[in-house]
Amino acid sequence: MHKFTFRDNELYCEDIKVSDIAKKVPTPFYLYSYGTLIDHYRKLKTAFSAINPLICFSMKSNSNIAVVRALVKNGAGLDVVSGGELYRARLAGVDPRKVVYAGVGKKREEIIEAIDFGILFFNAESEDELEEIQRCAEKYGRKVNVAIRINPDVIPKTHHYITTGKGETKFGLDFETAHKIFNMRWRYPNLRIKGVHIHIGSQITDALPFQEAIRKVIDFLNSKRIEIEYFNIGGGLGIIYSVENPQTAKSFARKIIPLIKKMGVKVILEPGRFISGNSGILVTRVIYTKRTPRKKFVIVDGGMSDLIRPSLYEAYHKIVPVKVPHNSSDTAERVDVVGPICESGDFLGKDRLMPQVGRGDLLAVMGAGAYGFVMSSNYNSRPRPSEVMAMGKKFYIVRRHETYKDLVRGETIPKVLR
Repeated sequence: MHKFTFRDNELYCEDIKVSDIAKKVPTPFYLYSYGTLIDHYRKLKTAFSAINPLICFSMKSNSNIAVVRALVKNGAGLDVVSGGELYRARLAGVDPRKVVYAGVGKKREEIIEAIDFGILFFNAESEDELEEIQRCAEKYGRKVNVAIRINPDVIPKTHHYITTGKGETKFGLDFETAHKIFNMRWRYPNLRIKGVHIHIGSQITDALPFQEAIRKVIDFLNSKRIEIEYFNIGGGLGIIYSVENPQTAKSFARKIIPLIKKMGVKVILEPGRFISGNSGILVTRVIYTKRTPRKKFVIVDGGMSDLIRPSLYEAYHKIVPVKVPHNSSDTAERVDVVGPICESGDFLGKDRLMPQVGRGDLLAVMGAGAYGFVMSSNYNSRPRPSEVMAMGKKFYIVRRHETYKDLVRGETIPKVLR
């Protein structure tokens, strides 16, 4: 559930009219519901309370520091994948002992920054990376916790771009290599290799692939007599965008807890989309409508530079008018909702049955709180949009709309060209 609701045919975010926010914030803009964000985090925490896991919000889904701070303030840890995310995590006031660091390409300076901050774990994904972490830890005289990311070769039903647990992907280590590392822990005197990590993909709506992956790892640990203290089962829980019927936090926990409770280890979860996805929308305004012999287009001021998921993954996001006409069923028609970018792939939704809308009308692209702004760009030299957070009857601009000056910040013209 989320706190975007219609009252008298008008969309509200918590207790504020979205149209009232649009009077003060230029479109397009992202709008987040604080209440939804925290509610989704607490649902997972409650569902898994029997094993008291560390829940590390996956910052790659939404790294706005107000969003991150809201979760940290309510007890969440963080999953980071870059030095930039670690920097944001520190600004958000996270406890370093609640930070895990994933990613296949950690640079030396990023590793050193994380060691200096005192994070809980590195999730290591290659032997080369382990050697680099060892060198950095030895140089600074530190002991560092490491979990080995295992690729369990499990294929979930999701888009192939966001499948990360298959044997052909760049992520994690095969069981044989992982076994070798555990057997040769002495080679890494500054590393405490005492955990395993898996993450099989994103937007997974069924528990079966998670169960399969966890069972394979448990069988591996038992057969090789490997003892661990931490088991990071990753994230990837799906949400409702259209007709999906994803598992709830409770149903997921009921299927997972029995598998790992008897292990006697500390469990880490890394949810991202499950917490932030339905906590946000993209608000955009109709610029023009255009009818051709084959179809009708609704041209809006938000496009693939603001929300690339439809173009990149052919992802579906529900699109609704912020104000629904009373005769909406009589005027509904099939349209493509497209942006202003000079690409044929610039669309937010195709072949959508929508009430008739015209110039100046507001549309809401639902389920845009995850992998929305974080994947935005300045393509076509377009300033990136504002981010806004609603809390009850108030809203706060948590990132201002970029200006043209922001577009060229850091650029210079060499003297020879002047």
